[in-house]
Amino acid sequence: MSEATPFVSVKLPAALVNQAREAAQTMRRSVASQIEYWATLGKALEHAGLTTNDSHALIARQERAAYKVTPPSPPAISPELDELQGHVLALAKSGALSARTQDVVAANKRKAGRVKSRKAA
Repeated sequence: MSEATPFVSVKLPAALVNQAREAAQTMRRSVASQIEYWATLGKALEHAGLTTNDSHALIARQERAAYKVTPPSPPAISPELDELQGHVLALAKSGALSARTQDVVAANKRKAGRVKSRKAA
């Protein structure tokens, strides 16, 4: 019988991994930690009530920004989404979002270490 390991391999699009690598260097994280950070943000937004349509709209905004396509005045998707985006940006600027995510990543690493030490014992 095989025991569950704390980490598993997954296949991700090369473009996503490359974007994570670039962002990770800037933030002094590993690529895996950067992807975990992004996943944690996604979970938090989903938990806060972000809908599929809202997600698609935010992703479209991000992609337009990457290509520097800026409409004269971006249409508001919804007041709630704009408020949520403003709140997330404020948290990011204050450093609170990064600190919370680093806490989650550190806690996950501690959990993984406990699982490894139990296996070794």
